[in-house]
Amino acid sequence: MTSTDNVRSRSVPVSLLAVVAMVAALLAATMASTHTATADSHATHATQSHVMASGQHATMNRAFTKRQAAFHDQMRKLWEDHVTWTRLAIVTFADDSPSFDATAGRLLQNQKDLGDAIKPFYGKKAGNQLTALLNEHILVAVELLQAAKAGDTAKVTDAAARWYANGNDIADFLAAANPRFWPKKAMRAGMKAHLDQTLAEAQHELSGDYAASVADYEIVHAHMLGMADTLSNGIMRTFPRRFR
Repeated sequence: MTSTDNVRSRSVPVSLLAVVAMVAALLAATMASTHTATADSHATHATQSHVMASGQHATMNRAFTKRQAAFHDQMRKLWEDHVTWTRLAIVTFADDSPSFDATAGRLLQNQKDLGDAIKPFYGKKAGNQLTALLNEHILVAVELLQAAKAGDTAKVTDAAARWYANGNDIADFLAAANPRFWPKKAMRAGMKAHLDQTLAEAQHELSGDYAASVADYEIVHAHMLGMADTLSNGIMRTFPRRFR
């Protein structure tokens, strides 16, 4: 049985970001926040600017070939799907909508799609490894959800630490695959910002601050487009013959 099957068997068919988004509101009731909203906001915008600048620098003042444009757009589509279906999972969960399971299922498929996207360049093993890392995110997120519901602060703290560590593992995996164009520091900062932003979005949605939740999504979306560009540009510059 796969990691995804394990999650489905526990009747929690939801991706990493959706689960952790749900946990965000519960964590607020079971443990003190480790960051102020102001500090998070400043860190988010600083990291967003850094990652987007890194991603867009390579393409400024030069035109794409048709193959480059198609790949660039494909990568943006995959990562836009990630944040879009995550938001829909958050909203349908908050509303107790019967469409939540279908939305979560589509979000799970996106994780496999993201792993498959790197296979033509880094191989099947690497693609499967990325998917496995994302599946680990799901399982740890389920632990967070269960601990938060039980009000077990110690387990919440432990699972949260492992969840962020796993986020670093994803960043480190990408950096190891392409250290020149995906430097470790930038990958870690980008991943952490993405998770922090999604948690803020979920907290506002679940607490009924819908205007703030919508504004959060704009930040999530812009940041993710920058990360997608960083990834596509890195691949195109590493494998230029594939895009002639």
